Amino acid sequence: MARGTRAISPPGRIARIYRGGEGELAWALHRLSGLGVLFFLFLHILDTSLVLLGKEAYETFIGLYRTPVLRVLEVVLAMAVLYHGGNGVRLTIYDFWPKLLRFDRFVFYLGIFLYPAIVIPMAYMMLRPVFFPNLPPLGGG
Repeated sequence: MARGTRAISPPGRIARIYRGGEGELAWALHRLSGLGVLFFLFLHILDTSLVLLGKEAYETFIGLYRTPVLRVLEVVLAMAVLYHGGNGVRLTIYDFWPKLLRFDRFVFYLGIFLYPAIVIPMAYMMLRPVFFPNLPPLGGG
């Protein structure tokens, strides 16, 4: 190809960005979970800085975290942190041992199997006091 010219892409190539596959789905979920965690980080900096405005302003804002809607969002945050961290460990392992990339599909599906096994009990324990306040505490204490 001559210098200064561009190859013309086939029709429809630009419109079709997502090509499918486990790797691309893992990448998209990693980006979304990272953005969610980043959003919470900014929110956390904001609520912590309210201490400078006085105890009443801080307590009012922190009281919002006790509402059922924000408790559910707290579970979503924990799910995002768990996925983002687990996927980050997976990628780090591939960086150090590239030969393990041949098991990428297996590891992706293993994660799909293990993730709900960890997240469902975690969500139950986090949301139990909100939706079932009259149940006795876990552990008999």
